[in-house]
Amino acid sequence: MSLLLFENVHLVDPSSDLNQRGRLLVCKNRIAGIDTRLDEAVPDGATIINGNGAVLCPGLVDMRVEIGEPGYEYRETIASAARAASAGGITTIAVMPTCRPAIDNPALVRMLRTRGEETGAITILPYGALTKNCEGKELTEIGLLHQAGAIAFTDGIHAIDPAQLMYLALSYASGFNALIVQHPEDPSLAKAGCVTSSVLATRLGLPSIPAAAETIMIARDIRLAELTGGRLHFGHVSTGEGVELIRQAKARGLPITCDTAPHYFDLNENSIGDFRTYAKFSPPLRSEQDRLALCTALADGTIDAIASDHIPRDADDKRVPFTQAATGGTGMVTLLSITLTRVHDGTLTLPQAIALLTHKPASLLGIQAGSLTIGSHADLCLFLPKQNWIVHSGCLPGRAQNTPFDRRSLEGQVIGTWKAGRCVYKTDAFV
Repeated sequence: MSLLLFENVHLVDPSSDLNQRGRLLVCKNRIAGIDTRLDEAVPDGATIINGNGAVLCPGLVDMRVEIGEPGYEYRETIASAARAASAGGITTIAVMPTCRPAIDNPALVRMLRTRGEETGAITILPYGALTKNCEGKELTEIGLLHQAGAIAFTDGIHAIDPAQLMYLALSYASGFNALIVQHPEDPSLAKAGCVTSSVLATRLGLPSIPAAAETIMIARDIRLAELTGGRLHFGHVSTGEGVELIRQAKARGLPITCDTAPHYFDLNENSIGDFRTYAKFSPPLRSEQDRLALCTALADGTIDAIASDHIPRDADDKRVPFTQAATGGTGMVTLLSITLTRVHDGTLTLPQAIALLTHKPASLLGIQAGSLTIGSHADLCLFLPKQNWIVHSGCLPGRAQNTPFDRRSLEGQVIGTWKAGRCVYKTDAFV
């Protein structure tokens, strides 16, 4: 019988209000016991893992990841994405359908789930494309994709523009209690834009996107969700006005949820500097006022989850003029560390931060993950919350290196990750 005993660790599991020193026992790849009194005998034959005071929490659940496979393997493969996820303490990823071909048929859903299991390091939960080929014209067979295991439905960074199409999608998906995920950006206002509207955009001479592009789409779709009763989630919200609309919708009892990404609550528009393409995103980085509003929304529970918004790009996608560069940044390796910046500055408590990365996204997706429940798979993340490390583009685990945090010194480092009780990542800091 395979036994692992984690001792001298700080256990954090917000789903059970666990936040204290203790020990955790793993038996046959599942969590078998939690000892917070530190008085239970060590089981015979157990392999002891001394955390030396590190935090042990559930493996992170990242609900917004793009990978290159199939179709764009030069950007990222399933294997390289698994390495990046493990280094970030992530054991479950929900994958965008915007590959080639798009995930708009049941066979691709089943294939990606199987390929995730084959890595032994991550669980892959594919999103089903909401429209065929993610073109925003014709709905996919939502029922068949749902039956095949699609975790939710979206067109990734392509907004569903026609109101009638979104109305039909919400109506149909409500019959399966399926979640629709929208990219909240009005395409007519965002067309050809690449930075947020501001004095900086004018000074740099770059075509801009007003913050209203996000809020107009959020306001419209909240009304459509109210009409249909469908479950609606807004991905990577970036504006203060947008989260305020979501806050009001929640107060009215509507089934509206949202997430944001670390770059939106840690960086602002000034991070693009002199045309720094690694800081080009969709939606674009916003004003400092918007960033602070997102921090408030994280703290008060308006924002339901933090997702990496990991979008791998090849160097050739980024080393071009700013207007021509592809949007997106790699984010899995830095997900926990950037989130912890809001703990270090007092915006969030440690349990609040971990909740936004574990059981809250798991609850949104309706999966059994993100907790230290006895009997659950031993998906675990061990990290040192005050350990410094420096982000170096070109040296990150995984194939994608397009990080907006290059050369940034971060506080908080993953030192070990376990998937179903098997160690899939460890650093030299962990012996």
